[in-house]
Amino acid sequence: MHRVSSPRIHGPGTLPAVGTLVNEPAYAELVREHGRARVVEAIRAQIAAERNSARDGSERHAAVAARLREGVAPRLRRVINATGVILHTNLGRAPLSQAAVEALGVAAGYSNLELDLSTGKRGERASLVAGLLTALFGSEAALVVNNNAAAVLLALTALCKGKEVVVSRGQLVEIGGSFRMPDVMRLSGARMVEVGTTNRTRAADYEEAVTERTAALLRVHTSNFRVTGFTESAALTDLATIAKSHALLLIDDVGSGATEASADEPTVVDSVRSCDVVTFSGDKLLGGPQAGIVLGHADAIKKMSRHPLARALRIDKLTLAALEATLRQRLTGRADEIPVDRMLHAPVENIRRRAAMWAVKASKPSSSRLYRRSAEARFPSKRSRQSSSRSRARPLAWSPRSGRAIRPLSHEWRRTSAASTHEQCYEERTRS
Repeated sequence: MHRVSSPRIHGPGTLPAVGTLVNEPAYAELVREHGRARVVEAIRAQIAAERNSARDGSERHAAVAARLREGVAPRLRRVINATGVILHTNLGRAPLSQAAVEALGVAAGYSNLELDLSTGKRGERASLVAGLLTALFGSEAALVVNNNAAAVLLALTALCKGKEVVVSRGQLVEIGGSFRMPDVMRLSGARMVEVGTTNRTRAADYEEAVTERTAALLRVHTSNFRVTGFTESAALTDLATIAKSHALLLIDDVGSGATEASADEPTVVDSVRSCDVVTFSGDKLLGGPQAGIVLGHADAIKKMSRHPLARALRIDKLTLAALEATLRQRLTGRADEIPVDRMLHAPVENIRRRAAMWAVKASKPSSSRLYRRSAEARFPSKRSRQSSSRSRARPLAWSPRSGRAIRPLSHEWRRTSAASTHEQCYEERTRS
């Protein structure tokens, strides 16, 4: 009885040893470029692939070189946002202005990041933008950390740890990456006291929940969704009255950070007038880099800045430089140079013209068809008028390098002026 050889074990021939291959002249250039250890690892992986798939070794060198190139290829790539969503969380959120990009060059080298040039003594990095923020929004003091979730966490930890914080059930939101407000509250050490219902919370609900252990009232803006219909929420002025009468803090998580009135988005300035602490993102409607901005009364901000958690959450120098440039543009009346502002206020005719241009440039063969769709893009509280073919269309991000769609993307942020009409480009796969 003869034993049958398995091609998965023996393959089409004897596989060479990894040590033998790496010493061959053909692999010498790869060793010089990538280092011996990485080449050995790539050869070992290729030999394993040949053994498991019964491949011959005719293209072994090319396959090893491809593995090595893929391992060091840039992962962050430029794409064309063809989703119709200006602030798309998957596509980098707010694109930076030219001034912000140029500021990154200054921060890349030596700078006065933590040096007071007037005295020659150690300085505080947050002071580089604190003056701009207080002047722009009219607050007593300002602090910047790495993102808005961190800003909320720091505020609750530094100001409310071990005490109660009253919040509406309708505002217990989940932000990106499955991080939820109750989780942030629990991590801070504060005790969350829920009031009202998911659709209706009145000022009286907050009043009745106040006890001797209460430290603050918290309002959280639901930036990326709306509950409409049979709803009610307490006005910020009413919450301010309750907080003042009980000597409590009023903390407002504005979220998107609107600098001007747009639909029903709360503005930062209005919030600062009523609240002790206001937090919002730098990379959404402000149009800057990802950052968490904290504004408010000087004593509260000072307490937050001196908390040990503030160092762990502090802003890095590149983000600080880009944020400073963005704030300076807004403060000097040059907000039209910020890409997000420019897109939000773009005339309808310009949007139609761009959509028509991309429809021609990105047109595909018969396997797929690119078409334009008109939509009245509004804030989450407003409904969009769209054509009946919406259910068959999926938004795409395009790669300039390959000229191909990367993959369908979901609508997460739709930000444009309330009356703007967008011509959005989509690719519809032809059904067989």
